[in-house]
Amino acid sequence: MWDWIVQILFQALQLIQGFAGDWGLSIIILVVIIRLALTPMMLKSTKSTARMQVLQPKLMEIQERYADDPQRQAEEMQKFYSENKFNPLGGCLPLLIQMPILIALFNLLRDLGHYFPDAAEQGFSFYNILPNLVMSPAQAFVDGFGAALPYLLALILFGVLTFIPQMYMTRNQTGAQAQSTKMMMVVMTIMMLFMGWGLPAGVLLYYDVSSAWQVIQQIFVTQKVIEKAKAEEEERMTNAPIEVDVVRREHKKRPHKSR
Repeated sequence: MWDWIVQILFQALQLIQGFAGDWGLSIIILVVIIRLALTPMMLKSTKSTARMQVLQPKLMEIQERYADDPQRQAEEMQKFYSENKFNPLGGCLPLLIQMPILIALFNLLRDLGHYFPDAAEQGFSFYNILPNLVMSPAQAFVDGFGAALPYLLALILFGVLTFIPQMYMTRNQTGAQAQSTKMMMVVMTIMMLFMGWGLPAGVLLYYDVSSAWQVIQQIFVTQKVIEKAKAEEEERMTNAPIEVDVVRREHKKRPHKSR
């Protein structure tokens, strides 16, 4: 299904390897190029998420006000989206567009020997830090702990870099919600470590670099984009009438049923 995307990435990796000279470095360069190309989508998704956070109280007010009338509720929410020029799927679509690229890249790195048979004899190494990028931590462990140590470190980094972005995103949560979220994050990290045990080192390297990029991006870019988008949305809502105010006035005019 992703064959045509895999072929594009294969050609790109082949081109990069021609001047990089090291398979691990080539993977890192390819990941950075892909991440840079996807940055505009990420920023769009981030802004959409920030707008949703600002609009959420008003949306919940509409949902509560028309909880007994689903049809009217859907109509009012659609009007609200229209007046605020907001697409509730705006934060999801960029992520969905990224998935085929990430899946294709995973398939390419998992089967490096298949796509580059001529290089298989010499091996796929990362400056001897990871001597064989097609070998998994489980396979490396057969040769002893010393031989498996670089692969185990890549695996541990894989788990840590899975945990940190989620922790950063939930840092403002408190109480029971925070405890529940943290427990889910720990479980997910353990699952990722279990899955990574059988993944080729090239895939682990890709995930490590990609996740490290995400962490840096969250710290230095994402938070600033969110704060700016929230400020702009709050200012826009302050200066312009919104549908919820109309809904509130209509609700006050409606006669209340006696209990």
